[in-house]
Amino acid sequence: MKWLNHLEEWLIGTLMAGATLLIFVSVLHRYAAGWNIPGLQDWLLSINLTWAQELTIYMFVWMAKFGAAYGVRTGIHVGVDVLINRLSPENRNKFVILGLGAGALFTAIVACLGGYMVWKIGAHYAFANALGWSMDGLLEGPTTPDLEWPTWIFYSAIPLGTGLMCFRFLQVLVQFVRTGELPHHDHGHVDGLDEEEGKAA
Repeated sequence: MKWLNHLEEWLIGTLMAGATLLIFVSVLHRYAAGWNIPGLQDWLLSINLTWAQELTIYMFVWMAKFGAAYGVRTGIHVGVDVLINRLSPENRNKFVILGLGAGALFTAIVACLGGYMVWKIGAHYAFANALGWSMDGLLEGPTTPDLEWPTWIFYSAIPLGTGLMCFRFLQVLVQFVRTGELPHHDHGHVDGLDEEEGKAA
């Protein structure tokens, strides 16, 4: 289960690197295709990268959904706790538990509704087709304008990302009940910097 502790970082890092590379290649292609170099220009114009912008947008949507789960796990998710921190420790603990429970409930509802939507707009058809089941009455679902991929693939970010966010809320809730501590992010800390200073000394 150690891989689950860094799932968000891996996904966000991979998507960010992929989106950056894709946009770089797309912009380079656009400018290079304008060069009047016989042969090269014709070859570049034959390469269709009109789908790059659409794919990058979807990649950023996935980053945002899994970034929210990362925020809950690490304690950097937006929260207003000025009033709660002024309460007595016993009352504060009750409100923290209530808040974490409400976050878990809300994200569970959104994940379930998102999963239902994804199932209805084409995932049901895709799975039935892949497993050789009857597809009578099932909708194939819409496709994206440029990529022409089924939209349910990209919309899966809603149930998957929000479901992971719900799991992280429950993790933080269990940790708080056991230890009384919430995840805290030190904005001045840079991972790896302490280790480098220790080696230099």
